[in-house]
Amino acid sequence: MLPFIEVQGVAIPMPMDDVNTDQIIPSKYLKDLHADLAEGFLAFQRRRLDGTIMTDFVLERPEFKRAPILVVGTNFGCGSSREHAVWAVQAFGIRCVIGHQLAEFFIENCLKNGVLPVQLDAARHQQLMQDVILADGHSDMQVDLLNCQIRSPSGGVMTFEIDSQQRRMLLEGLDEIDMTFKNMADIERWERCNQISK
Repeated sequence: MLPFIEVQGVAIPMPMDDVNTDQIIPSKYLKDLHADLAEGFLAFQRRRLDGTIMTDFVLERPEFKRAPILVVGTNFGCGSSREHAVWAVQAFGIRCVIGHQLAEFFIENCLKNGVLPVQLDAARHQQLMQDVILADGHSDMQVDLLNCQIRSPSGGVMTFEIDSQQRRMLLEGLDEIDMTFKNMADIERWERCNQISK
């Protein structure tokens, strides 16, 4: 897994609430092992029924192509726990998703795939969303996991919280299996002691 230390770049404003995983990556993209997940990311919001592109939708605007940060509304990633939703976010180039009350399964899948999920309280979330909307893709922002800080496009700084174990896993690029291997000496020592006691 690619370690996450910090990311800097344009942030995509998407102030839509209750965006579920079926919207994030429609089921038709789950049936093909070679499907373009970047193309499938929010496909039904980006394209009309006849397949033509909605050029005014935020993800189709040139300034937001390959933007590394996504600022979303409340309850983003709700619905089923499909991991493809995070894979689609990644495929589009996004490394950090910031919102208010992100869905629990979505958070877990982000952490397992090297995407930083940041949850802010309502007031700070609203402030950051406004800054990102006003920047309109013309000013960068920074998310720093080492110091747990966000520098908004307007230059303001706010902190965020993340579980220490989750933070370590992201900083070091580790998944649960890697974390188990890091404790292998302790595991083997326990096993030896347990065998002796029998």
